[in-house]
Amino acid sequence: MSIKVIAKNRRAFYDYTVDDRFEAGIVLQGTEIKSIKDGKISFPDAWAEIVSGEVWLNSFQISENPFSSIFNHDPERKKKLLLHREEIARLNRKVEEKGFTLIPLSFYLKNGRVKVELGVCKGKKSYDKRANIRDRDIKREVARDFRAQS
Repeated sequence: MSIKVIAKNRRAFYDYTVDDRFEAGIVLQGTEIKSIKDGKISFPDAWAEIVSGEVWLNSFQISENPFSSIFNHDPERKKKLLLHREEIARLNRKVEEKGFTLIPLSFYLKNGRVKVELGVCKGKKSYDKRANIRDRDIKREVARDFRAQS
């Protein structure tokens, strides 16, 4: 099983605490797959919503392929995510809780198919972010001291 990571949403781990993760497929049009494989995607503030039993990815942009003809795709269109019915029901119960939202964490190729890792996330407060920065700095200093001793 070959997995090639296309992009990770590092900002999501800074702004949100990830409660649960799901793997989903994406319904794509012809020229979108080429653009994704070239890494021409942008999702700084992307999010997913559940509408009538279907999961849709919003604010996820796939740049147009410069080598395609007039049959190019709309870069701003909503993309449908493919999940099992039970997973959608579980996601819906989680999202209905106060403060939870669906955020794409990473995009990758798995056996030639584009997948998205979807996280059930809750927004962090500013003091949580400061605590994370402090912990990261402490880990960095410990690693630096450990390397200096070796």
